[in-house]
Amino acid sequence: MHISIYPIIIGWVTDKLLGDPERLPHPVVLFGRLISAGERRLNKGKRRRTKGALLAMTLVISSYTAALLLVKAAEAVAQPLAWAAEAILIFYCLAGTTLIREVKAVFNALEISLDNGRRQVARIVGRDTSQLSDNDVRKAALETLAENLNDGVMAPLFWLLLLGVPGMVAYKMVNTLDSMIGYKTERFCHFGTFAARLDDIANYIPARLTALIMMLTAGRPGLVRFIIRNGRKHASPNSGYPEAALAGILDCRFGGGHFYFNEYIDKPFIGDNNRRLTSADMTTAVNINQRSETVMLVLVITVLCLVNT
Repeated sequence: MHISIYPIIIGWVTDKLLGDPERLPHPVVLFGRLISAGERRLNKGKRRRTKGALLAMTLVISSYTAALLLVKAAEAVAQPLAWAAEAILIFYCLAGTTLIREVKAVFNALEISLDNGRRQVARIVGRDTSQLSDNDVRKAALETLAENLNDGVMAPLFWLLLLGVPGMVAYKMVNTLDSMIGYKTERFCHFGTFAARLDDIANYIPARLTALIMMLTAGRPGLVRFIIRNGRKHASPNSGYPEAALAGILDCRFGGGHFYFNEYIDKPFIGDNNRRLTSADMTTAVNINQRSETVMLVLVITVLCLVNT
């Protein structure tokens, strides 16, 4: 599959300039509605694991096919129209700018009050935030920043490189499925099993690549052993690696158990230094994210230029 670099650059720059405009319709919102509708209809009775797998496969294949048909239809009219369609899809699949804005907003909200910080961080995490301390709120925001550097930028670009724009869109469906039904709670422990495993597979290489790039952009190659040791502690086979990279860079401790959907989920700690986090740590983390994004974009473009010549 030939992949042009022009839509990639346009889509990435647009994300940098706009983020996710709240007033514009977003495909991920549609993905969420489809998943919710399917879950309500199918997550009951017997064979929930099988029904959850069928829902996940159907939605992932459908999202890939829809993106492919859209690009092909635009290409049949004119190549620039196809590039425009691809650029728009790439823009919608990237979430780096919005995530950084949300994390900054959490730290700003904490300057006003703890309740404001809890409400703000609830926008970007799945855990119950009502009992979090101010430092727990900061930890939650930075954990999400590290994890979603992979989910929101690095992994989409990785799958774009492998399977083109339709592959990037399909990855976003996989990631949305996991974020909605991939929990080990009573409600989702069977129905969401396939979605969770599919997300694990889709993120296996990107998560480790993300941690590597974070470490190198921070100028900390000596963190390799720390990242490997602590990355394995996470309940997820992937999320722990970007979190471990950021914990090592900041010399802090992430992780620990929290309530999800009124159920307590125990999680191991990542890192050793249980210190208070500050706004300076947020600034450092944001800089690492932005530099890592740029490095990944340059890598993707370089590979495509070599392949296309």
